[in-house]
Amino acid sequence: MPRRSLAELIDAKDPGWPVVQGWIARATNQLEVLPPAATRADTLVGLQVTTRSTMGAVAYETGGILVDHGWVRLLGSGHPRLPREVVGWNRDRGVPLDHGAPPFLLIADDVVGGFFALDGDRWGTDHHVHYVAPDTLRWEDTGKGYSDFVAWLFEGDLDTYYADYRWDGWQREVEAAPGDRAYSIVPFPFTQGAPIPRRSRRLIPVAELYGLYQDLARQLEDVPDGTPINLQITAPPAKP
Repeated sequence: MPRRSLAELIDAKDPGWPVVQGWIARATNQLEVLPPAATRADTLVGLQVTTRSTMGAVAYETGGILVDHGWVRLLGSGHPRLPREVVGWNRDRGVPLDHGAPPFLLIADDVVGGFFALDGDRWGTDHHVHYVAPDTLRWEDTGKGYSDFVAWLFEGDLDTYYADYRWDGWQREVEAAPGDRAYSIVPFPFTQGAPIPRRSRRLIPVAELYGLYQDLARQLEDVPDGTPINLQITAPPAKP
């Protein structure tokens, strides 16, 4: 299918942004809607979605959205507070975007190293959002499409969803965390031990953490539950 131009992707008659603005106005979770980057047209063309869609509206009208004091980062066209643009972020992770629909698209992540991806044909779930948590390292179907996922971020019970991860005073600490970093938790969340909020944590580049967890997931893929784990960590040492 030929790639569509910017003019073909801008829907002036029925834009999706007013719908998203309505969700923002009714949000029960704290939000910071970042202004779009000057390169937002390149983001939209790279995604090949129209501004009638929720994804196109978020990509074109925002630099991204920080949810719940920045605990979750919904990717857009990029901003100094969230210096990761959705198209470049995916390309740098090896997701093919230039030859038809990609197998999946990384659309958001959280500050404790969990990642959200929209299914193309990788999992066969009719474009549902999947989540990989650092305590399982397995992609799980949320049962939500992109629009439902965004609405859930704005109004869902994130305190319950992340109850096993949050520590006293997390709001102030997370608000200060750069949008291109996330917490490396040691011992790893998928291992037994103290509750996760009591484990050591430090901010490292999100890209480094994504690569580390993907490498660990491959090693654990065929390991039965309860089997002693001997991991070979090939990621470079984290820089402070």
